[in-house]
Amino acid sequence: MQSSDFHNWPPLVWLLAAVLAALIFVLQVGILGYAYEKIGIQRRTAFLILVLSLAGSYVNLPIGDMLPDQPTRFHVYMDPASGGTHLEPIGTSIALNVGGAIVPTLISIYLLVKNALYVQAIAGVAFVSAVVHWLAAIEPGMGVSVPIFAPPIVSAGVSMVLARYHAAPLAYISGSLGTLIGADLLNLTALVDTGPAVVSIGGAGTFDGVFLTGILAVLLAVSPRPVTDDDPPPNYA
Repeated sequence: MQSSDFHNWPPLVWLLAAVLAALIFVLQVGILGYAYEKIGIQRRTAFLILVLSLAGSYVNLPIGDMLPDQPTRFHVYMDPASGGTHLEPIGTSIALNVGGAIVPTLISIYLLVKNALYVQAIAGVAFVSAVVHWLAAIEPGMGVSVPIFAPPIVSAGVSMVLARYHAAPLAYISGSLGTLIGADLLNLTALVDTGPAVVSIGGAGTFDGVFLTGILAVLLAVSPRPVTDDDPPPNYA
């Protein structure tokens, strides 16, 4: 089978491809803006959050080291006193991913305080964390994998039960923090035991899960109550 040579595409095909890419980008930004508006965040702020999330997905902040139960990597050094060779276990560096852990956590804290969803958030995050942890699978060299549509569906469902008219912000909180806790934090020891040099909480595949779960859960959990003239104006960030 021969691969297509895209360098030889005619100009019209390039133009159509560029237009299609632009339309997809505009559509995605529009959906993200709509989702963030549903939790009371202006579109301008939503765009800033999008940029911080995407740029921050490449930034990992080290917070410490952990040794696996059975180390597989060692430093070799000479002991001047005995003259013998010694092996020192090398730990795994633990880091927080800015886009996949810090940004969604800060947004969740803001929504939690703004909407006073303390009890509901504890219940929602605990439930989603338990489900995500049950579904999660450790893939050595890759991280943690979770069925992509399960967390947002579970988050939206539990949020509509716990806080029907505040389901959208609760869905973001439960989905983002529940995925982060259930996928990464509760599997931290198992991840370290696979022997990687670095474990990034909220990084790699988890970033996609946390980011998409937060957005999809909000879209699925939009309040069914119609807006009336008696409703107060939205409290934008």
